[in-house]
Amino acid sequence: MKVLLIGAGGREHALAWKLAQSPLLTTLYCAPGNPGMARLGQCVGLDVARHDQVIRFCRDSGVEFVVVGPEAPLVAGLVDDLAAAGIAAFGPTRFAAQLEGSKGFTKDICARYHIPTAAYGRFKDHASALAYLNSKGAPIVIKADGLAAGKGVTVAMTMAEAEAALADIFAGRFGGAECVIEEFLEGEEASFFVLSDGDAVLPLATAQDHKRVGDGDTGPNTGGMGAYSPAPVMTQALCAEALETIVKPTVRALKEMGHPYRGVLYAGLILTRDGPKLIEYNARFGDPETQVLMMRLDSDLLPLLMASATGGLSGLAADWRPEAALTVVMAARGYPGDVEKGSVINGLDQDFGEMIQVFHAGTALRDGRLVANGGRVLNVTALGRSVAEAQSAAYGAVDRIDWPEGICRRDIGWRAVERGA
Repeated sequence: MKVLLIGAGGREHALAWKLAQSPLLTTLYCAPGNPGMARLGQCVGLDVARHDQVIRFCRDSGVEFVVVGPEAPLVAGLVDDLAAAGIAAFGPTRFAAQLEGSKGFTKDICARYHIPTAAYGRFKDHASALAYLNSKGAPIVIKADGLAAGKGVTVAMTMAEAEAALADIFAGRFGGAECVIEEFLEGEEASFFVLSDGDAVLPLATAQDHKRVGDGDTGPNTGGMGAYSPAPVMTQALCAEALETIVKPTVRALKEMGHPYRGVLYAGLILTRDGPKLIEYNARFGDPETQVLMMRLDSDLLPLLMASATGGLSGLAADWRPEAALTVVMAARGYPGDVEKGSVINGLDQDFGEMIQVFHAGTALRDGRLVANGGRVLNVTALGRSVAEAQSAAYGAVDRIDWPEGICRRDIGWRAVERGA
């Protein structure tokens, strides 16, 4: 089977690495891909925002299945246009992708279908948002309504922080001028992933990521500085509760609305004293959670994605390796602010062993040398008999990479390690 994978980040490299292991795969194309993905398939210079160009390539190359990695093409309706052209694709439709594309859309569904989440208000103008904020006080959570690359959420512990976040949103910093203001909930956060074909739901593994840029979960939010799986805090009982009270009602809601959810549904949860509550949904695999999930997945990924896209997910199972996996994000200095691109990375051609994979995120080849080409640049991922062992292996590999301009947190997985996991 010829497969086209859309995307160029660490998540897509991890998906490409797993797809390449499938006996069903004959050719893997990656658009636009990255230097790591180029070792697994053929990178093609498609403008994925040009849906007609993607469709033409699929027809000319005999592509039978498209896997859409990032959120932006999903929200832009790439899956809809591929379906109209008779090309099967993994990922939700434009309407269903609003679960990620509009936080207000998701909150309204939660309210209508009694899905546990934080109390909230939606606002399209600065004055009414500010009035609501003044009526609630801090701590409080301010969210830009649209896509913001994981950076549009501010957990404001003071009114000054909250007011600054509102000012940023209504100044258009995140592309739009709408926001959601939520009550502040206390609890530990965890990620819960399922596949859905619009009817059946297949739970995948749990994970926890680290959003803050600094050790000890300090500093500004990022797209994610590392992750590990499984998340010890997500017991079987909590997984079952999240599935029944949050995920399944959401899938039923989309079906009732006439837009069945097909694809991966990534629920960001907060574990409160009243049980798990939904923080937000992502309509695609997480990044960097995908990196640890793919390391642990023992099943063939391709048939699972195909069943999700075309039906037949009921009765399928996903098998997982017993080991824990942990990934450390190596970022360019200055991230999540302005970063300098072009610094040279050496040492990736060495043999790290079969329990370690280095997934490329923001890299490029220039004059035959691998260079940093983004904020988050590498994902150093390891398996271990415990989270602590995987952590040790991952940082051992980080220290063998020659990239003086790279930075990383040194405490990824600390919660699980403290629990003895």
